[in-house]
Amino acid sequence: MNRDALQSALSHDGCTSARAALAELKAGADFEVFLNQTASAQQLWDIWSWRHEVTRTGVPPRPGLPEAITGLQAAGTARVYMATVTGPQRRFTIFLSEDLTQCVACW
Repeated sequence: MNRDALQSALSHDGCTSARAALAELKAGADFEVFLNQTASAQQLWDIWSWRHEVTRTGVPPRPGLPEAITGLQAAGTARVYMATVTGPQRRFTIFLSEDLTQCVACW
């Protein structure tokens, strides 16, 4: 997956974190797409919703995590790929649809 394809996938997601990741990517941030394996969005939802629950007591979650959890839940059992965008201020975690055209979740 090249930079343009990742930008296109992020541009279809209107959440704040996806827009911020897209801006970082357009500004030249490093990115990596992990194409060697997929995971079920449901499994990832189980993991991240639990982590969000246990961290709610005192430590603020990373921006966009609650919205990303909703996106993973909405994707159900669909397979997703993970990507990262690392800018000077922040690292974003991105989950992409199995066909790599849509951003399912970003935080």
